[in-house]
Amino acid sequence: MAKVLVVDDEVHIIKIIDYKLRAAGHMVVSARDGQEALERARREKPDLILLDVMMPKMDGFETLVRLRRDPETSSTPIFMLTVKGKEVDRAKGMELGADDYITKPFSPSKLLARIEEVLRRKGH
Repeated sequence: MAKVLVVDDEVHIIKIIDYKLRAAGHMVVSARDGQEALERARREKPDLILLDVMMPKMDGFETLVRLRRDPETSSTPIFMLTVKGKEVDRAKGMELGADDYITKPFSPSKLLARIEEVLRRKGH
């Protein structure tokens, strides 16, 4: 069982991901904006973070930069999960340190498969 932090300002997205991950035996914690994500990541020490790009207070790109700078979260796998599907956005996410970049709408089953692949490599 792994702990996954889901960061999105859209509650229905969090619920869909929460349902799929819990059904697969994982623990889910959530945050609704970038600032809350930083706090939850330090406190909860998740095994993987799903991070939306367009959020209030602090966008996902800035949140990603801060997570990568923090020794507590610098090596945590982070997937960007966003409607921003242009190649320039994907490139920016990867350059800033994202491990994967998934565009909405997404297949919950495919998302779970990608998450579990990364977790397996991490030894979960």
